[in-house]
Amino acid sequence: MTQTALPVPQHVIARRRAFFGLFNADGWPWAIVKSLFWFVLIIILLGYIPDRAYYFTVQKTVDVGLLAWSPVNFCPPENETLPCPVPAGATLPWHPGASQASLPAPRTDGSAAVIGQNYLFAGGSDGSRAVADTYVTKAVGIGNIDTWKPGPPLPEARSDAASVVVGNTFYVIGGLGPDGKPTTTTFSLTIANDGSIGQWATEAKLALPSPVAGASAVPVSDGIVVMGGTDGTAATRSVWKSQAAAKTGSPLQPWVAQQPLVEANTDGVAAHVGDVIFLMGGTNDQGQVVATVQMGHVGGPNTTTADPNAIVDPWAVSAQTNLPGARTNMSGFTTNGVIYVQGGSDGTAPRTETLWTTPDANGIIPGWQHLAQTDLGEGLEGSAAVVSGSHAFLFGGSTSAGPTAGAARTNLAPQPPFFQVGILGATLPALKLDGEIGQQIGYLNAATVGAINFILLILVGYAFNHKQQVQAFVARRRKRG
Repeated sequence: MTQTALPVPQHVIARRRAFFGLFNADGWPWAIVKSLFWFVLIIILLGYIPDRAYYFTVQKTVDVGLLAWSPVNFCPPENETLPCPVPAGATLPWHPGASQASLPAPRTDGSAAVIGQNYLFAGGSDGSRAVADTYVTKAVGIGNIDTWKPGPPLPEARSDAASVVVGNTFYVIGGLGPDGKPTTTTFSLTIANDGSIGQWATEAKLALPSPVAGASAVPVSDGIVVMGGTDGTAATRSVWKSQAAAKTGSPLQPWVAQQPLVEANTDGVAAHVGDVIFLMGGTNDQGQVVATVQMGHVGGPNTTTADPNAIVDPWAVSAQTNLPGARTNMSGFTTNGVIYVQGGSDGTAPRTETLWTTPDANGIIPGWQHLAQTDLGEGLEGSAAVVSGSHAFLFGGSTSAGPTAGAARTNLAPQPPFFQVGILGATLPALKLDGEIGQQIGYLNAATVGAINFILLILVGYAFNHKQQVQAFVARRRKRG
């Protein structure tokens, strides 16, 4: 009986596995993963790390990695009691100004401006009547001003006037006259290029079509827009624009009526951001304090070539954009696309709140923000706000005790965290070497780090291509050790 021989088993070569057995070490997927790893590593060593070395030299902090949400944050003490990190758009807390920042006498409902290094405060009321006084001072250092001194008086007493700065010229528009009645006048004061202050002039061509007080004004790219105000009996819906004249002797042309407001308004506060004018709060023609925010579009497809920045589309209102509460006679300003309003009255007493918002690219207000830390020290209405660099000031106004000469100041640029640790990165303190020297040292650091990383890559490449020599070298070092 013949027996069948069992088949001789053939030797099977086992495939090498890599990365915890996930990839065939000799396959294309593992080759692609390795190539991507080295590609990213080369970019990091020769691009990202030298870049971080430069910014580590010239900035106050430097981000390492992709820092998304961070549970660990440390802010500098200069931020005082603000949350860390500081919400976008928030200012530092308001503080009373130094003694020299106070006006020479209590004033409310006056007009203020900053032109170059010159600060001006014009008109206002002493609590019983309008005055013609103008006070001037200059900037001292960073965020400080010198003692106020008398300046050229207004041609006639004015309070509760609209005001705006165009170039080097300060305009005071309408307002209550010595008899307490609304006026049509427009006064102007120009600061020369050398900083010298001229005299107030009455702009006959810029007399308003009808007398108003408590109107709001904003500059636009080619002129001035004035909104609302009271005619002495009730708030109005009127909107006028004075356009810059290109070929006439007067820089501004007479007022031209624009699309009227949705709701009559006086003592509101206006801001121009992008292509939209916002008129916030105020009092309507029924004497009611409102929270309404009215929005007017500047320009658009329905304008004419004669005035491409006219307001011809109807004003709009939306419950989403309204203030959190009814306010009138607030102060306000805009900077870096953010709108700030302070104080005002709810119809019964002055308020302390500071509110801010950042309209989106379409001019829509997503909502108003508020921090208790940035509220005013006491309720204040009728103050005049100005912005100079990274600081804002409030001058005068009325508290529950009456007109005040006081001033308040805030810094608009809280510091970011100097140390953060997140899931994907960190923010670390840096050297912050200022000026040209800092930049040159930064370039030197970046070049040095880049050169060292390049040498490391060469050494790594040599090691991969001379594995036996490298292994023998390591073995010798171990024996000696």
